[in-house]
Amino acid sequence: MRHGLRQTSWCMAIGAIIIVAGAGVWLGSERGAARAAADRPALRQVAAFELPGPPGKRFDYLTIDDDDNYLLSAHLGAGLLHVIDLRTNAVVIVVAGAGVWVGGERGTARAAADRPALRQVAAFELPGPPGKRFDYLTIDDDDNYLLSAHLGAGLLHVIDLRTNAVVKTVRDVPGVEGVAYIADGKKVYTANWGDNTIGVVDLARMAVIKKLPTETKPDGIAYAAPFRKAYVSNERAKAESVIDVTTDTIVKVLRFDSETGVPQYDPVARKIYVNLQDQNTLAVIDPATDTVVARYRVEGCQQNHGMAIDAEHRRAFLSCEGNDTLTVFDLDAHRAIAHLPMAKGADVVMFDPGLGRIYVACASGAISVFQMDDPARFRRLSDVPVEPKIHSLVVDPRTHRVYAPAEHAGGRPASKMFVFEAVTH
Repeated sequence: MRHGLRQTSWCMAIGAIIIVAGAGVWLGSERGAARAAADRPALRQVAAFELPGPPGKRFDYLTIDDDDNYLLSAHLGAGLLHVIDLRTNAVVIVVAGAGVWVGGERGTARAAADRPALRQVAAFELPGPPGKRFDYLTIDDDDNYLLSAHLGAGLLHVIDLRTNAVVKTVRDVPGVEGVAYIADGKKVYTANWGDNTIGVVDLARMAVIKKLPTETKPDGIAYAAPFRKAYVSNERAKAESVIDVTTDTIVKVLRFDSETGVPQYDPVARKIYVNLQDQNTLAVIDPATDTVVARYRVEGCQQNHGMAIDAEHRRAFLSCEGNDTLTVFDLDAHRAIAHLPMAKGADVVMFDPGLGRIYVACASGAISVFQMDDPARFRRLSDVPVEPKIHSLVVDPRTHRVYAPAEHAGGRPASKMFVFEAVTH
């Protein structure tokens, strides 16, 4: 584009579209009419809406897809293409500029956006009082157990994935949030907000056998198996507790100047990543020394709390609660490479490596589903309607089923697990 000669379109630096309408200029034939025409604004603003991506980055050309009624906006400085439905002004798809994909034929983008990506295949009741919030889930691959943290009830449900039967409900885990299966020792760690402890659950006895006092509001847990260590984010304390899983003792506490979000272990780089959600930053911990070795700014993301990683393809998927955006982060280049809009109230994010699917639990009443076509191409598939206040989910990579616990069902308080299958055709 040549600059300085004429301006065909413009967008605000914050990343917004401004919409204007013609004011109906009429020159007239009397004295002063020409001046009035010159002074009268020829356009008036009628709407404005935010666009995903980092603020302050330059935009360039736009065009219109008349067949699908889409506005296509090039976000030059962010390397993104925004696909916007002109009937609703809603952003349908955001794709990274390194691999822009808008469908191979007419209507493909709309079909991808409108097609349900999940279908419910089962639902079953869980013990405990209805209407109480759930939090993290994880899978014990050795025993084929689903472990579900029932935060509001202070319970840990152990569920047989082969039958969907509750094997045991473990008590004495008040305000349980994070949950991690520790294969070394056949045990489970629970992050108990209610008494600020880390619980050690013996799976053979299905009971809490030890509690480790920790910092304020323990949340997500990551297990670095080769180092025999677990890392617990103490969100409100702005700290990360390091646990030796052979002795079940806290061996170190790392301090940050931000609340800590979900941690994840990268088996390829052999590093722990921690969301610093107040600073929109990703911290890197070396488990060999338990020191912070790097911090990387996540542009275009506000309040990065949830995280999943694809270690093989060097990608992290961050749920940005402050601007309802899924940010894809390149773990080798240390930068955000894609931003995709999602439903409001995003919390836990999970990745299915077999299907290249990313799932985000959104408390507004949706599971936002995204597809990684390859490490440079990402697209939003759909927001699958679910019960409101679903904060968490987990995906079983063997069956590709998604499990999401709900505190409400059919407009009433509940204690229930919903099971979904991926729709791939």
